[in-house]
Amino acid sequence: MLTDIYYADDYFHNRGEPIGIMWIIQHTGIEPVLPIYHSSSIGSRRQDFRHNGFVHQVYQSIMRPSATMTAHLQFHLRHEVVHFEFLSRLFTALDGQEIQAWVDEEPTGQYARRCAFLYEFLSDKKLNPPQALGGNYVDAIDDDKLVTASKAFIKKERRWRINNNIAGTQAFAPMLVKTEPFLTASKLDVTTMLYDLNNAFGEDLLMRASVWLTLGESKASFTIEGEGGQIKRIERFADFIAREVGKSDQPFSQQTLARYQRVMMGDTVLNHFGVRQSPVFIGERRMSFNEIVHYIAPPYEQVPDKLKGLNTFMNATQGQSAVMRSASVAFAFVYIHPLADGNGRLHRFLFNDVLRRDGVTEDPLILPLSKSIVGTPRSLKEYSQVLDVISKPLMQALHGHYNFSLEQQTYADGIVSNLTFNGLDIANPVWRYLDLTGHVIYLAKLIAHVITHDMRNESVYLLRHDQARLAIKDIIDMPNDYADRIIRSFQNHQGQKSNKLMKDIPKLSDKNVYDRIIKALKQVFES
Repeated sequence: MLTDIYYADDYFHNRGEPIGIMWIIQHTGIEPVLPIYHSSSIGSRRQDFRHNGFVHQVYQSIMRPSATMTAHLQFHLRHEVVHFEFLSRLFTALDGQEIQAWVDEEPTGQYARRCAFLYEFLSDKKLNPPQALGGNYVDAIDDDKLVTASKAFIKKERRWRINNNIAGTQAFAPMLVKTEPFLTASKLDVTTMLYDLNNAFGEDLLMRASVWLTLGESKASFTIEGEGGQIKRIERFADFIAREVGKSDQPFSQQTLARYQRVMMGDTVLNHFGVRQSPVFIGERRMSFNEIVHYIAPPYEQVPDKLKGLNTFMNATQGQSAVMRSASVAFAFVYIHPLADGNGRLHRFLFNDVLRRDGVTEDPLILPLSKSIVGTPRSLKEYSQVLDVISKPLMQALHGHYNFSLEQQTYADGIVSNLTFNGLDIANPVWRYLDLTGHVIYLAKLIAHVITHDMRNESVYLLRHDQARLAIKDIIDMPNDYADRIIRSFQNHQGQKSNKLMKDIPKLSDKNVYDRIIKALKQVFES
């Protein structure tokens, strides 16, 4: 099950005396909302425990850090996966004196300097670099453990002699942990998979399948949001996908988002197009008028900076895995939720948008990912589960920190809302440092299924449909639309004779023509 990948459990608890991040949690009472991928303890012998991408390492007593905050911070930076969300909470709570004393005592030490840099980056507070600061430039975070900025986008921070390789900004920098499942997902060779499909069926057939699947992709995207029957909107969104994928130079600018929203939704839907100026939550209203809240998005005041951070991430990770980038950008967008309406559709549009930008797909090919999501109740549930990776633990942590007042407020974008929220201190570190590790794993599995199953099946169907047309015309010549109608009747009635069809096309009654056609069609579709 996908949930085995995404949720930490009690698998590693009670495995010895905690050190590193677990020691700090135990001694401060500060806990992260999102999972800890790498934990450590002291035991009688050296051991490694691994479970679905999570790692617990047991060290012998010689590795025990001294019982100080800075000693365990150094252990965390050196041996564990740096946990942005947790360190943000910790550093916000600390006054910084211990870290200042550490870097004053070790002005050339790489871990003291790294910690000082991260303290400032993650807490928005400042320390005083010592006059004797020195040492070689070192990376802020370990590229072997986390996704970092591509080499050309690493910035040298003279203040602490640090290579700032964080792929993002203080307002938004997602955490992507290089677990074994994550690395496997990131290496998915979409280009080769599509090349093999093209070789099997030919470019023309694959392009025809793509055009048909693009309309299906649009319909599926509306179905996910419970609006599947609105034909004009579906056609408009299909046209939007075909024309806009991979085209905009500034996909997250306010102007581009407003244009996207207007094209998707039409001129008369909203009072305001573009970045929202009102609070938003994902949920539903029961008959009793009690709201069920599945997720609260960042306040609208934060949205512009988060979009800049997302754009920085997309630029800073150029040249890296397209699957990783596609998942990270698309899911980050839906968690930021920058629009009053249309976020879900643009989120699913961004899957293909990033893949096209990275040269994985070529115009006019669209991977029908939304169509696969709604393909079965199980696939739709798995999509909901991956969204819950962030929303579920966050909303549990925010219990009691939001409500709906009796008075409605009208915001600058025309949206009326009665949501009140006082959980910024809890939610901010999650919104800033979204853990999107599992989302990459999910998207890789989805893409592989779409190419090897959905697109292959559609191509097989079109190939057989072409063969069926030819088989009919070998028996009796007729226009394509007549042949297509016979094929549809054959499929809808399991080969049984349709009186209406026989009446509308009298020639089928001549000299056993229909029986011969049915025999030919069975050979095509049942072979």
